[in-house]
Amino acid sequence: MSRIFWDTNLFIYLFEDYGKLSKAVTELRTKMLARGDQLLTSTLTLGEILVKPTEQGDSTICRKYEEALTTTSLLLRFDIEAAKVYASLRRDRSLRAPDAVQLACAAAAGVDLFITNDSRLQGKQVGGVQFIVPLDRVPI
Repeated sequence: MSRIFWDTNLFIYLFEDYGKLSKAVTELRTKMLARGDQLLTSTLTLGEILVKPTEQGDSTICRKYEEALTTTSLLLRFDIEAAKVYASLRRDRSLRAPDAVQLACAAAAGVDLFITNDSRLQGKQVGGVQFIVPLDRVPI
């Protein structure tokens, strides 16, 4: 069993129609379930995926997204340990604050794999995260 952190963009692909990307995320989740992998993300992900339906005043979709995340994922909070990692990560000014929060939460939880389609994060080395990979190169 691996502990796998999904960046926000994977959930957006899962919930909305992004063609091949949506299909790839669905296949990834199926493989993870078959392997018994644990899905993790942060509470920031929940906030980010709620922006669009909140703008549209769609409380039904907001509830659906929240339920989907809270029942399928371990939602990590930005706690003291994550804040310490965040401070270290922000020394790299190429990292945007939300990206550093995601990586810090993942690192504080000690994840095996961090999956993102954000090219700015790919190849970063973060203690507490064994691998950061794009969706099209997930090794499972």
